[in-house]
Amino acid sequence: MNEEVNPKRWMVLISVGIFTLMATLDGSIVNIALPVISKDLNIPMNMAEWIVSIYLVTICIFLLLFGKLADSIGKIKVFKTGSILFIIGSLICGFGVDLPILLAGRAVQALGASMAMATNNGIITQTFPLRERGYALGYIGSFVSIGAIAGPGIGGLILSQFHWSYIFWINLPIGAIALLLGYLNLPKKEPKNPAKIDRRGFAVYFVTLILFFAAIFIGQSVGFTNIYIILTFIAAIAFFVLFIHLQKITEQPMIELRIFKNHDFTLGLVVGFLIFVTNFFFNVVSPFYLENALGMRASIAGYVLMMFPIVQVIVAPLSGKMSAKINPILLTIAGLSVLAIAQIGYLFFNVSTSLWFILLFIGLNGLGNGLFQAPNNTMIMSSVDPKDLGIAGGLNALSRNLGMIIGVSFSTTILFLSMSGFYGKSVTTYVDGRPDIFIDGMRVTMSFALIICLIAIIMSVIRLLKSRGLKNG
Repeated sequence: MNEEVNPKRWMVLISVGIFTLMATLDGSIVNIALPVISKDLNIPMNMAEWIVSIYLVTICIFLLLFGKLADSIGKIKVFKTGSILFIIGSLICGFGVDLPILLAGRAVQALGASMAMATNNGIITQTFPLRERGYALGYIGSFVSIGAIAGPGIGGLILSQFHWSYIFWINLPIGAIALLLGYLNLPKKEPKNPAKIDRRGFAVYFVTLILFFAAIFIGQSVGFTNIYIILTFIAAIAFFVLFIHLQKITEQPMIELRIFKNHDFTLGLVVGFLIFVTNFFFNVVSPFYLENALGMRASIAGYVLMMFPIVQVIVAPLSGKMSAKINPILLTIAGLSVLAIAQIGYLFFNVSTSLWFILLFIGLNGLGNGLFQAPNNTMIMSSVDPKDLGIAGGLNALSRNLGMIIGVSFSTTILFLSMSGFYGKSVTTYVDGRPDIFIDGMRVTMSFALIICLIAIIMSVIRLLKSRGLKNG
């Protein structure tokens, strides 16, 4: 039976892709501007970090709610609302005359971004026929990864020419174009699955994440062995257990736990999470390495780091197209293997490493990501029923954002703990005149990234064996 093909599907992809890129990009683009914003608003650096944290945390908190809402009232309606909120938030951020206004703008931005992230894969999955779905999701995967990784590079280029407010205001004309494309091309009617919103479950989930993130962010300052941090982690675990219990006994829960019985879906989520953790290990250490250890200007370091997204944007759609002809699990394993090689290459970086060697392994990282993301997203989104596309997209985006936050938190903790060990006293930043201490700390940090990547490979091999076992069975 032939599928009905939407003639405007590629314009839908462009509209959804632009907002996906902007929403993901704004999670990392601000990092490079924090010193400038801190000085301009006369706030300490640790308070300036809230500008990044409130964005990522708000997205994680609301993704599942908007994924469920999208299944109930329509993914396109939620996506359009989110797009408008994101533009309004960007406008407020650009006028951020003080920290409270800037944080309010970031919260509005994040609400819009979570709506777009919770619905993008679902819209693409229901818009494209199966034979083109991998190719289309490959582009969405490219936009997601490019936004996540290219932030520091693009932010550096904007800051070299303009005031920091343009990091946010650049979203306004681009967002307006995407809104117009969406208005003209997104379908006016779509499948809906009316259901009650699990308010009790969301409240417990909300408290769980607030406790978890508070323990992570405050623990980085006071130490993870602090008794209050340990108790906060325990409380977060207790609330998570309560959340799972409520999902089991609630008639219309936030998350249908049966969705996790699908091993393609569950393993795809976990492996995707692990790879975003891995990528953000290098995302954290690379500015220190390029700018401090090697002495590159921020703009030059930005150009070097752009090798990653440039390679990925070329490879990911091709990988998505191949996933329709080749077992997508084999493609993910190939991508993960290239990623592992890139992590091994990073272990050899030092103060005398040549630029071509650096570019080679950053490019390999982009190649591995490009090969992995598209088929993994295709398997995740194609493995669920149409009525679950919204929540599946929300969970997929949640795993990515959790990977970003955990990657940043764990990598900085490992980096500075290992540097402190090598230096013999507490270190919380780059030690001027001692690149050797940083290089040693970077090697320890990237060794952990390699281990995480190898775990992802093992899980993907298990996924392959299970899928073959089901076919043979």
